[in-house]
Amino acid sequence: MRAFRLTALALLASSASTALAQNADRIWTGGPIITMEDEAMRAEAIAEDDGKIVAVGSVAEVMKFKGPKTEVIGLAGRTLLPGFVDAHGHVTGGGLQAMSANLLAPPDGDVKDIPSMITVIRQWIKDNQAMVDRYGIILGFGYDNASLAEARHPTRDDLDAISTTIPIYLIHQSGHFGATNSVGLAKLGITRKTPSPEGGIIRKRSDGEPDGVFEETAHFMSLGKMFTVFDGEAVLGIVKSGTDLWARFGYTTAQEGRATAGTIAQLEGAAGAGLLPIDVVAYIDVLVDRDMAKAKSSPDYVKRFRVGGGKLTIDGSPQGFTAWRDHPYFAPVGEYPPDYVGYPAATREQVFDAVDWAYANNVQLLTHSNGEAASDLLIAALGQAEKHHGKGDRRPVLIHGQFLRKDQIASFDRLGVIPSLFPMHTFYWGDWHRDHTIGPVDADNISPTGWVRERKMIFTTHHDAPVAFPDSMRVLDATVTRRSRSGDILGASQRVDVMTGLKAMTIWPAYQHYEEDRKGSLKVGKLADFVILSADPTAVDPETIDQIKVEETIKEGHTIYRRK
Repeated sequence: MRAFRLTALALLASSASTALAQNADRIWTGGPIITMEDEAMRAEAIAEDDGKIVAVGSVAEVMKFKGPKTEVIGLAGRTLLPGFVDAHGHVTGGGLQAMSANLLAPPDGDVKDIPSMITVIRQWIKDNQAMVDRYGIILGFGYDNASLAEARHPTRDDLDAISTTIPIYLIHQSGHFGATNSVGLAKLGITRKTPSPEGGIIRKRSDGEPDGVFEETAHFMSLGKMFTVFDGEAVLGIVKSGTDLWARFGYTTAQEGRATAGTIAQLEGAAGAGLLPIDVVAYIDVLVDRDMAKAKSSPDYVKRFRVGGGKLTIDGSPQGFTAWRDHPYFAPVGEYPPDYVGYPAATREQVFDAVDWAYANNVQLLTHSNGEAASDLLIAALGQAEKHHGKGDRRPVLIHGQFLRKDQIASFDRLGVIPSLFPMHTFYWGDWHRDHTIGPVDADNISPTGWVRERKMIFTTHHDAPVAFPDSMRVLDATVTRRSRSGDILGASQRVDVMTGLKAMTIWPAYQHYEEDRKGSLKVGKLADFVILSADPTAVDPETIDQIKVEETIKEGHTIYRRK
């Protein structure tokens, strides 16, 4: 069987040789090469010329492309795969995270409680005093009330202990909450008389004063105002930091998953300045900049940037109890009524209108929906839009779908929806979901990759960075093992094999982005976008996948990251 596969690959290489009649710039060999092509999943060597793959197959066949100037690179037993394709993330947010105090819990940070969080912020101020002096703000990213010993958000009183003269703004790990100090509230103009915006909450103390914590749209609005302190130089630095971070974890395509006109301007500026080492595809918020989403959507990258379509957000964070459920949360931590089910971030009319508009204008739509009630609304809107405008090759995408019923999977299958799931939740918040959000029974079915594969649907997996680091091996590990921080396994029946997990990070997200003709697998004619890993994920104990390191990331034949 192996000989047959290599023969098939040799024929492809021979055909390419006849058509191209050229020498390769580079050839890689000497380690496992996983192509992600079902007909020939393994190869011995691969050749690249002018940024594209010109041969893949046996050493003998690929070496026919070796010329006097061809660089032959030995893998030394390491494993080469297609570069990872980001199915959903926020690359500019990742850049903001890179320049903020790291408030993540172990193993990604050192924050375990509010005192340790304060210590980390104070140290960050000392290390970044020039930035604080220049921009007049203190930033932190990644705190999580689910991981803090106090099981609550930091308030203005906690943050006033750090500074009463400089605004502080902390972003929750989910990206759906924020916290500020008293001077921050003053800068934002928020007082006891300020009402909560639609789709969000400005939390108040018992005396009616704001406590410094914002939910959903209240947070997004506040963050946007705080962000205005950064000049063009800082914005370009944020974008560059984000794309460099993605490349560090083997991603050759990144996503900006909820862009506004301002974000698009930042990304276009970075692209124009030649600062993007990897491709970036953005999806514009259709409740904010709908016309721009239609006008700028394009299948073609310009200096490694393009707009892929639109983004719709229906609800919020499952671990933060703002995802919109069809029945009450199990045991939410905080002051919630017994029948609390979360709440929508968009009205029914907005959702139906946005989906209908996307179908009418052939704009690909990615929809954030976490709770069951949110997905019910999405299914109804998609069904009506399809009835009015036909099915077509629209590739609508469900983002997250953390709490799904099995019947909803069937509906998404019928509607041609690609589920982009978030299995990293099983590691980071699995114990929290089991104990607080949905309980031990339903927790087994978060990110239900098993249900999806029962129907032979494709799915993609994502990190939603900066919600978590864009750690590709953590994504794969969680998809395959579903092991939580405590060591519990959430939903053994929802686990998938390693090769399926890899497809969900390569060829399937390439398809999701309408880029399967140029990315996602190692095939003659596709881009030479590669990642080199320290070990073959398919050959190690699955429980050790998270220990595999990204050794090198290669974009169109050129190394853009190498582990030191």
